[in-house]
Order: sequence, then C-alpha cells, then structure tokens
Amino acid sequence: MTIAIVIGTHGWAAEQLLKTAEMLLGEQENVGWIDFVPGENAETLIEKYNAQLAKLDTSKGVLFLVDTWGGSPFNAASRFLVAKERYEVNAGLNIQMLVET
Repeated sequence: MTIAIVIGTHGWAAEQLLKTAEMLLGEQENVGWIDFVPGENAETLIEKYNAQLAKLDTSKGVLFLVDTWGGSPFNAASRFLVAKERYEVNAGLNIQMLVET
C-alpha cells in the first residue's frame, strides 16, 4: 500500500479534483478528501480529517494536499504533523500536482 493522500480545499473543490484525477488515471486507492464550506470552523475540519484518516491506511504516512498555504484546510492539516513523523502538508493543489502525486 502507498502513503495515504487527503485532499483539502475551500468550497466544494476537493471531491471534484479527485474525480478529475480519476477520470485521467482511473480509480485511486488510499485517497480521501474534505471540503471546507461556509459555516464550518477549524474543529469541523479536524473532525472531517479524522473521519477520512480512519478510512485510510496511514501506516506508511499521509500527504495532505491543500489549496492554499495558511488557509483553514492547511492549518487544520498542519495540526496532525505535530504528533506524526511521516505526515506532510503541501499547499497549492491543482490537477497537475494531484496527477503527478
């Protein structure tokens, strides 16, 4: 199994980015996504990330791919890095980055 990937974006882009990548590459395994929508807060994001991580094989590590550096999805994902050695966050997510990952 490969490392787990969790996509996090503002609005409803995360699921659509994954669907676009799957249209190009086929179904992807060990990939989850969360959207940060109006009315949610940092704690909501942490809960969403935890729900996705529970579904994935994280034994080899996790790569969080988020849309903007310093945004709420980035900040929430960064909290997971404190206690985990093989967890990383990469900002600036786009289709090309997702396809190459």
